[in-house]
Amino acid sequence: MSKILIAEDDAVSRKFLNQFMSQFGSCDLVIDGYEAVDAFLLGIQEGDPYDLICLDIMMPKLDGIQVLQTIRKLESETLEGGRSRIIMTTALGETEMVRTAFDNGCDAYASKPIDTEKFVEVLGSLGIKSMKGGKT
Repeated sequence: MSKILIAEDDAVSRKFLNQFMSQFGSCDLVIDGYEAVDAFLLGIQEGDPYDLICLDIMMPKLDGIQVLQTIRKLESETLEGGRSRIIMTTALGETEMVRTAFDNGCDAYASKPIDTEKFVEVLGSLGIKSMKGGKT
């Protein structure tokens, strides 16, 4: 079972992602960038890092790009080998923001509202499979 962190400040989006992503693993929810970094660090300290992080770009206190940069830096300092897969989510369709996210190490990008069929395909390409079996 995958361990998933959902970092999303919008309650409706957070609830949707939690319900949708629960078929892929155990989900932890946070509402801002600082909480995302804290949860990520706790996972590393407990020896159980996140397999997947769904990270909203526009969050209060610390935005998704800053969180992405922090996570990738922490991984390079603390983890040997593997790293979390990170999917950036946003209502913004700005190509510059997408480029910045990929330049900083995100693995995929999803625009809101989330197209669940495409999202399942992206998850599959990242090695995240549904626990329901059958079609992923």
